[in-house]
Amino acid sequence: MSLSAVALFSGPAMAQESAAPPMAVVRESDVERREPVPHGAIGMSTAYRISDAVPQPRRMEFRRRVLDVGAAIGEHPIAHDEVYHVTAGEGVVVSDGVEAALEPGMTAYLYDGAVVGIRQVGEEPLSLIIAYPVKAPVE
Repeated sequence: MSLSAVALFSGPAMAQESAAPPMAVVRESDVERREPVPHGAIGMSTAYRISDAVPQPRRMEFRRRVLDVGAAIGEHPIAHDEVYHVTAGEGVVVSDGVEAALEPGMTAYLYDGAVVGIRQVGEEPLSLIIAYPVKAPVE
């Protein structure tokens, strides 16, 4: 992994010794890629797999995904709580068959064990922040 994707910070500003790794700063443009939408490949999207660029160990996933017009993350079971936060566009989220409309500034908190998905609606692409824990840090 190049330092252009991740910047690690530590130094004399730290007042006390820490067991934590140094923080990682990721430039979104360094992790951007075009790909089919996950869980059914319903359309295309731009994925920003931000946490994939963070050194291990880490305990969460943090991503942004922009769904093209007509695209959807297909319904799939989740084995953890998950958050979808809309930053642009409009979408419809589903959790165990119940749908809710989302627009910028709205967040859906989805629970462990639910079957979830989200689809873009309207004229603009749907931009989402997606966050969820990983079961155990990958080392």
